[in-house]
Amino acid sequence: QPDLVLLDIGLPDLNGLQVAKRLPKLAPAAKILFLSQESSPDVVREALSLGALGYVHKPRSKTDLLPAIEAVLRGEQFVSNGLEFGTDAQPPHRHEILFCSDDAATVDGLARFIAAALNAGNPAIVWATESHRASLLQRLRAQGVDMDASIHRGTYISSDVAEPPDAARMVAALKALSAAASNAGKKHPRVAVCGERAGNMWAEGKTDKAIRLEQLLNEIAKQYDVDILCPYPLPQGQDDTPLLKSICAEHSAVSYR
Repeated sequence: QPDLVLLDIGLPDLNGLQVAKRLPKLAPAAKILFLSQESSPDVVREALSLGALGYVHKPRSKTDLLPAIEAVLRGEQFVSNGLEFGTDAQPPHRHEILFCSDDAATVDGLARFIAAALNAGNPAIVWATESHRASLLQRLRAQGVDMDASIHRGTYISSDVAEPPDAARMVAALKALSAAASNAGKKHPRVAVCGERAGNMWAEGKTDKAIRLEQLLNEIAKQYDVDILCPYPLPQGQDDTPLLKSICAEHSAVSYR
């Protein structure tokens, strides 16, 4: 029997939260430590509520992983600095730009973001190409996410990336998703918002339109509980240009896949 089990949220067959639910029967003496890219407060709370003693955010793994292992083996809780998981406080919104090397990386990034939200009982909306929407649905089901239930409850919306950005329509969708999650029993739902529209605009050279869309999302985030993920194509030879810096400046975090 293991002394400690190290889990990620995004696992190939079952997600890490589902594994944590089963561990008490399989390895009742094992302590659980999560190491994940996911930083949603709801996901961290869910992991800890399932018996995990530790949660390490992957960007901090070099400094946090060994201390976390030592703390958890001592029976102490360890959560990476900067992660919110209190039951009362509502965290600031997350607006992350994710630079993706190819289509597979885009689908993977979107799937991880959406799965974390839905598994925590939060709603999600995505704007993506038709092929990516189909791949997403397949990937999410393969990860054990009950997509049929999410669609039936109205907590998952998949829209065409070609749909013109419209603030009123976006807000209406957010309100509907939040209400659906509340009706399904989620307290204080946070809507996971993701899509390829701004990234596609950037790739087409429409930088001003991409920035205006990102600014619109920031304005919406000031009024509603949302977390936002914006996949962009990996910049080629533009790593330090003013335009790239202006895009990144509209986001709270920058990551690569």
